[in-house]
Amino acid sequence: MRIRFALRHRRRAVRLAGAAALTGCTCFLFPAIALLAPSAAAAQVTRIAAHPYAPHVAEAAQRFGIPEAWIWAVMRVESNGDAAAVSHVGAMGLMQIMPGTWSGLTARYGLGDNPWDVRGNILAGAAYLREMADRYGDLPSALAAYNAGPGRVDDWRARGRSLPAETVAYVAKIVPTVGASGIASRAGLRAVSHTPIARTASSWRSATLFALRGDGGQDGENAASGSASVAQVNLRASTSAASPALRTVHISMPPPHGLFASVSGGSE
Repeated sequence: MRIRFALRHRRRAVRLAGAAALTGCTCFLFPAIALLAPSAAAAQVTRIAAHPYAPHVAEAAQRFGIPEAWIWAVMRVESNGDAAAVSHVGAMGLMQIMPGTWSGLTARYGLGDNPWDVRGNILAGAAYLREMADRYGDLPSALAAYNAGPGRVDDWRARGRSLPAETVAYVAKIVPTVGASGIASRAGLRAVSHTPIARTASSWRSATLFALRGDGGQDGENAASGSASVAQVNLRASTSAASPALRTVHISMPPPHGLFASVSGGSE
């Protein structure tokens, strides 16, 4: 009896391991698809590969040494795939780059003179994400700086100054969708190329809330992003002068049905 019981559980473990191996490759690109049936997961990967932005995302990920999942996740939250999106504070395009941030990035990386160019905008967003990952060494802080500006994150880490509630919600919406690829390590990031780009034509079932401090305004030009988040979060004050710890709280989220949600009307 014990032998049959052990064999039955061993066979079940082998089946589970095989299923994990089949879904593992898709989880890295878009971890939420692991929650879908195998056929749906395969269809999601096909949609990503066939998307018109996919070559630019792949190029940006390769050039700036970050996972493609970071870029897709930020793009989805920032603009929902709308290349003509403009925020109420003037952030532009797919990756919602502020004008001052664009000027600095194109001067450093030769991104051209058109922040609305799809390729250039994606490259700019990836470049800024990489710069913030290098600066802070972890993805939540890098995303907070992308949204609110590094000045605000420096104040939060060094002096415990409140982060904007919008920024807390922003980080909470993105980090869970990138899974293991959300762990930033300076040692694991590839070297960045500063070679100017060639000129081209323009062309969830669960999420995590990060309990950070308070709310407040943005740093304007110091941030890449000026987008607003609709997520609601609970904030908790930090009593430490050092970088506050991040605490996770799970909430229910609707499953994704495509790369970008259907929207009506114009951008901000």
